[in-house]
Amino acid sequence: MTMSEHDQLTAIVGRDNVSDNPESIEEYAADDTAMAPGPPSCVVRPKDATEVQKIVAWANVSGASLVPVSSGPPHFRGDTVPGLGRAVIVDLRRMSKIVRVDTEHRIAMVEPGVTFLELVPAVRKAGLRLNLPLLPRPTKSVLASMLEREPVIMPKYHWDISDPLACTEVVYGSGDLFKTGSAAGPGTLEEQWEAGAAQNEAAGPIQADFLRLIQGAQGTMGVVTWATIRCEHLPSIEEPYLIGSQNLADLLDFAHWLIRNRWSDDCLLLNDVNLARIMSDDQARDHYELRETLPRWILFYTISGTRYFPDEKVGYLRSDIAELAKSLGVAPLASLADVSANELMEVLHEPTAERHWKTRRGSSSKDIFVISIQDKVEGLIDAVMVLAEEFGYPPRDVGVYLQPMVQGVNYHCEFNVFIEGSSPGAAAHAGADMSAGISTPAGADILADAGAPDSANILAGALFDSASKLLADRGGFFSRPYGPWAEIAYGIDPETVSALQKVKKIFDPNNVMNPGKLCFPTTKGGR
Repeated sequence: MTMSEHDQLTAIVGRDNVSDNPESIEEYAADDTAMAPGPPSCVVRPKDATEVQKIVAWANVSGASLVPVSSGPPHFRGDTVPGLGRAVIVDLRRMSKIVRVDTEHRIAMVEPGVTFLELVPAVRKAGLRLNLPLLPRPTKSVLASMLEREPVIMPKYHWDISDPLACTEVVYGSGDLFKTGSAAGPGTLEEQWEAGAAQNEAAGPIQADFLRLIQGAQGTMGVVTWATIRCEHLPSIEEPYLIGSQNLADLLDFAHWLIRNRWSDDCLLLNDVNLARIMSDDQARDHYELRETLPRWILFYTISGTRYFPDEKVGYLRSDIAELAKSLGVAPLASLADVSANELMEVLHEPTAERHWKTRRGSSSKDIFVISIQDKVEGLIDAVMVLAEEFGYPPRDVGVYLQPMVQGVNYHCEFNVFIEGSSPGAAAHAGADMSAGISTPAGADILADAGAPDSANILAGALFDSASKLLADRGGFFSRPYGPWAEIAYGIDPETVSALQKVKKIFDPNNVMNPGKLCFPTTKGGR
């Protein structure tokens, strides 16, 4: 970055909010993926939409590219790694206001820097709760999570793939400030509030649904400066249950009827690997020991009553679900082994301020996820497990998370390939756990010679690539095509690519917004 460009950005946001020191650059130069064509030239931190507009206008004139980021580190997907040199990171964490919580309309309006750790207690104070993703990390932006369509754990309230995101304010790559949905008007936000409006309808203005342009776009269309999030009433009574089985099909059938009848609130499925990791910690509870006490598959669900006759509602739900469980040969329980349903509910409903569950004890993971339908879920899992064994990664160590979505119409199918210390899976723990007198899972010795951490990452990366292609071949849909998944998702449909590139040219004519992501080129169109 030239001195004059640095001065120009300083004039917009102030000297303290432009940084090109090595520490700032390093935070954004790479993440847990292999995508790192070059570090950004600087980091700029706007305080409001006006400054964002000025930064976008500057980029259109200077030819620089912009990468919007609203979550704190660590980053995992490659979407915040610059795809082009001379990139400027637009760090939105200064924009951290909870603008409004509207209890009557069940809406929270937030700026991009607001995290789940901040918003959950704020809406709870207003008698509301968020439809949360599975255990977001402490630094995760609420707005970023909703824009990226991260699956939420209450499919009962997931009516559309865009839920629970409602309205947004966005500065497009053209520099235009625009409000989507019912926030588009008429009138200012304050005038709409005075008239009783709550910015709770995502579609609009008129018939167009501009939210679809920016949701899942990985910052390639513009910068969102606030959004409204749909909430639900906080229950008066809530009861959690666990069902364990060695047979996944039984739990999938049970989950289908739970959601179809709209009986459950939370509803998700985990294998023993992931449940044990979630319920363990860095000190007191070892996930290998806990895993050995659990069935292979676990369904977690909750039932609740809110404001009107909560006891009666929970009573008939309990009775109807017991009848369903008996017919399917499964048993809802208050605990499984050492895992309490109530304890798990508390964990899932309270964003942790501690280390993320996938990174405890120095571990990390390669996450592969697609959307599929219930009938294909078991086939996808079997295929990934066979592939893992071919690569020398113990299938027993692959984490699986299944999340019913959109009223159970489809499933988020996620596979987690864990890397711990010197090798993927359990192998890295073998030496440490043996020295502590803790037995390791069967098959850990398969990777005993995997070598240094670099070898572990290479092996996990190769499995990641092959599993991604395999899932696509088996009908898995990459609705969030990060990094190498973009080629898989867009390579089969050139007509869609052509249409999206035309749309991009309208809303970001000079390609200043995060070039190189999705199906968009890295070539610049700056003046």
